[in-house]
Amino acid sequence: MVLGTDNRVLALAMARLADSLGNSFLIIVLPLYIASGRISLAGLDGFTTELLIGVVLSLFGLLNSSLQPFTGRLSDRVGRRKAFILVGLAVFGVASAAYPFVSSYWSVLAVRALQGVGAALTIPVTLALVNEYAADATQRGGNFGVFNTFRLIGFGFGPIVAGLLITGGFGGEQVVTYVLTDAFGPLAGARISGFDAAFSIAVLGAVVSFALVTILVDDPEGTDAAAADDLSIRVRGRDQLFDPVFVVGVGTFFMATGIAIFATIQEVVNTTLGQGPFLFSVQFAAVVIANVLFQVPIGRASDRFGRRPFLVAGFALLVPSLALQAYVPELATLLDGTLFGVSSGPLLMLLFRLLQGVSVALVFAPGLALAGDLAGRGQSGTTLSVLTTAFGFGVAVGPLISGYAIRFGFAAPFLVTAVLAALALVLTYSQVWETLDADRAPAPAPQD
Repeated sequence: MVLGTDNRVLALAMARLADSLGNSFLIIVLPLYIASGRISLAGLDGFTTELLIGVVLSLFGLLNSSLQPFTGRLSDRVGRRKAFILVGLAVFGVASAAYPFVSSYWSVLAVRALQGVGAALTIPVTLALVNEYAADATQRGGNFGVFNTFRLIGFGFGPIVAGLLITGGFGGEQVVTYVLTDAFGPLAGARISGFDAAFSIAVLGAVVSFALVTILVDDPEGTDAAAADDLSIRVRGRDQLFDPVFVVGVGTFFMATGIAIFATIQEVVNTTLGQGPFLFSVQFAAVVIANVLFQVPIGRASDRFGRRPFLVAGFALLVPSLALQAYVPELATLLDGTLFGVSSGPLLMLLFRLLQGVSVALVFAPGLALAGDLAGRGQSGTTLSVLTTAFGFGVAVGPLISGYAIRFGFAAPFLVTAVLAALALVLTYSQVWETLDADRAPAPAPQD
């Protein structure tokens, strides 16, 4: 073990870091790629570019989330989680390699759909392994904290690097060509643009992840012994109205929606705040950077103090962090446009995005640990898929919400998701009970 964490968890975490790095590139690159003029939007004149971008970004999450309950349960049944992960990474890598060769909006949509299928094969299965590698409840929150930290390092810093690669704005001929052209262009017989370099990094991430999982990850014995026989999600609780895993799933959906609204409105944010793609990518990554800093200590603290306090605190902080982002332009005006000698709009957005990241960190690992506490033997994939599915649907719905709501003003997407976060707070406070008893073992569920 390294730093008290199972080496297999570290291997999965490193694999997800590489994979997430490649996928996060696409969140920044695809909106620019679609709007660059390289992709034909023929026959789509009645739709705004923001809405078309939102559909592409959302399709990944919709397919990913719709399939996760099936892949999670199937991996429980067959007990071969590693095989699911490897197939998913292969599918994702092949799809990433296809982007430079497509030229129409519909073909981009098809490639993104294929990536969604690949992600559905890996996400719930990977988390099930992390849960099963925990020797007992006192390691579960820490395991998820370590795993999420590495995953989020890739997801958070990928956009920053993508912002550096893609610095030529939205014009097709403004895309920067890098030294990669001089090194590898003659071999390929073509120039290598910033877009091509970004897609190549997405492929490389999948390849590295595939290698790490192949060499370092194994399947626990007896995983298939007691897999669930159906895909139904328990909604009703025992002594309370709703089941706690369902409630945390709903909260996770709202939380992910708040994260995902940002990418679709990139051009609007940049224009309103007077900034470029690089500053936007830093703001986008701020949520993830805060998670990287706090995931492990929060996960391990939830093993000691319980899951519920962190979940309630996380949603309580999420509400104002989203609402404040809605009024960044007004707050910047009140500050006369500068703060500490720096343009206050981009700086305030960065600050509020960091607060949002802290709130997400308070929910992520404790929420997964709570679901793991309540998962029956051999049912980790099925139970944890409730949260991964909810997160994926949130990532899918967020771009659609922002792509539509932005027509009502800059504040609208942020205020809509702040209201959803408030609902998550009410549900969590009233319906989620503590899953660890005083001895830090899973507490028995309330009886009828």
